[in-house]
Parts: sequence; C-alpha cells; structure tokens
Amino acid sequence: MTDALKRLSDEGVAIWLDDLSRKRITSGNLAELIDQQHVVGVTTNPSIFQKAISSGDGYQQQVADLAARKVTVEEAIRMITTADVRDAADVLRPVFDATGGQDGRVSIEVDPRLAHHTAATIAEAKQLAWLVDRPNTLIKIPATKAGLPAITEVIGLGISVNVTLIFSLERYREVMDAYLAGLEKAKAAGLDLSLIRSVASFFVSRVDTEIDKRLDKNGTDEAKALKGKAALANARLAYQAYEEVFSSDRWAALDKAGANKQRPLWASTGVKDPAYKDTLYVDELVAPGTVNTMPEATLEATAARGEITGDTISGTYAAAQADLDAIGALGISYDDVVQLLEDEGVEKFEASWNDLLKSTEAELKRLAPSEG
Repeated sequence: MTDALKRLSDEGVAIWLDDLSRKRITSGNLAELIDQQHVVGVTTNPSIFQKAISSGDGYQQQVADLAARKVTVEEAIRMITTADVRDAADVLRPVFDATGGQDGRVSIEVDPRLAHHTAATIAEAKQLAWLVDRPNTLIKIPATKAGLPAITEVIGLGISVNVTLIFSLERYREVMDAYLAGLEKAKAAGLDLSLIRSVASFFVSRVDTEIDKRLDKNGTDEAKALKGKAALANARLAYQAYEEVFSSDRWAALDKAGANKQRPLWASTGVKDPAYKDTLYVDELVAPGTVNTMPEATLEATAARGEITGDTISGTYAAAQADLDAIGALGISYDDVVQLLEDEGVEKFEASWNDLLKSTEAELKRLAPSEG
C-alpha cells in the first residue's frame, strides 16, 4: 500500500467514491473508506442503484413494508434510493462540516427518463432535495440541451447540483454558463451564495473507448500512435476552459458575493482497455480544485499503484489540442463522437432505470402480504 491517495488529496484533488449500497453503509465500509482511503464524497447513478437494489442485500424489510402499503414501483424506488443517500450523507456529515461544505457530498440523479424535459427535471430536482433533506446532497442533472435551463433554475433556487454526462468542451462551457446564470438568479433572489455548491462531471474513459475504436478502424501507424490520448486531451482542455471562466469578470462579481466555483469532476475514470494502466485517468488528471470520482476497483488500484507526481494538467493545453487536431485530421469527427456518447449515456442510464423498475416491481409482488 502506497500513500498515493493521500498525495492525490494533498494536490487538491477530492477523492469521491462512485458507488453506494445499503450494505456499504450498514457494514461500516463507507466510514472505513472515509477514515482510511481519503474518500470525501459519494456519487450514484441509476446503474449503481440497479446493481445495489437487485442484489437484495439489506433492502428486503423496506421493500416488504412498501409492498404492504401498495405504493407504486416509482415511489418505492425513490423511497429506497433517497434512504440510502440520506444515510450516506449522515456518514459524510463530519467531512462536510470540516470542509465548510465543499466535500462530504452525496449525489442522487433525477429520473433519467426526464433528460429531455426541462420542467419535469426541475420539479424532480426540487422533490429529491426535499425528500433527502440533507444540506450535503447534490442533485444530478444531465447536461443535455433540456438540462441546461434546468441547471440554471435549480441553482437559482439555492439547490446544489452535480451536472452529469458532459463529454464535449462546447457543452462544458454551456454548463458553466448555466451555473453562473443560476448564481445570478440566486443573488437577485437574495439567497446566500456561499451555501450553493456545484460540480461538473466531465466523462473520461468513454471518450477513449469510442475514439480508439475509430482509430483501430483507420489502422495506420499514425492512428495507432494516437490511441489512449483523446480522453486525457479532452479533459485537460476542459480544465483550461474552467480556468478561463473562473477568472472572468463575470465570475469576479459572483466571487465577491460569496459564490463558490463549480469544480470539474472527472467521471468514468475506470479504465476500460486492459492495455492501459488501471490508474491512467487518476495519475494523469491531477490539478487543484478538481474531484475524481472512482469505482472501488480504481480507488484500490490507485492506493496500490498510483503514481502521483504533482499537477499533470497545467501546461499541457497545446499538446492536448494537438492530439485532438491530429485525430480530427484522420477524419474522426469530434462533434460526432461527443454527441454519440451523450446520447448513449442517457440511453444507458434509462435502460438501468427500466431494469431497476422491473426488478423492484418483481420484489414488491414477491413480498406483498397475502390478502385477508
């Protein structure tokens, strides 16, 4: 065991766990990760909940109670998932207090079926914030076109947001703009801006997966030499955009009013290609003021084999742009790739949600009390 996680934390990278289950909470595992592995936050998504609840571990009594009340399957899922998030938020509360609200956060996502519906997303975000009822919650809203005005509205209401499923640099700039517009609304409404927090979840590994596939199809030596470079280049240029936006005059006015920067969060940091080092998207994305949310396997790999050598983002922007330009010169369309990844991301979460609906419905029927 190395001290790589401590070094990562010392470099200004907040380590969050990309996983949650009731067993992880009740067994004391989450508290242990906070205490020993420098974990200071938790992210969830529909796929994570589908896996946790389908395992059945720790959920039977609550499902039986919900079945006795004859609640709808949608209500059952919300009762189950918000209970887990609330309990995890309580475990992380000391971190939240110690960091002045920056970390100690738990994220919960709006129903992915609402990703293209602005008004419904806003209503769901408000409902989730009310249901969980913990100050250290982040409501996850996807960075779809319909999600952008929802982000502004929800931030404007004083609700902290984790913007998810960001793949493109252009969309990331739109996300930051939506956040600033939300802060301006909150300020106009007289809200305390210091209490509003946000992260922007910029997805990493999936970019390499898709672009590497296209580079393989190209088959030239030049294409092969570019494999494994797109995701890091994309993320590093996102950090450049973050530095620009949060040093602007528009930001300065909000900063003066007590607002917090929207931190970039590196998501999907588990390596998909076994040819790459399993800590690639941790070691090479170190910069102050960022978050890296890791599946447990990546967290353990970083603890064992991580090579944290300081800031690996600042000063890389020209090389990162050159890598993306070289990929584009081979006929691989960046715009096409990032739009495909956003569409697939929404579809995958929707599929997981539908699987969760089906498995929960089956459990409600199985555990329903016999009439009489």
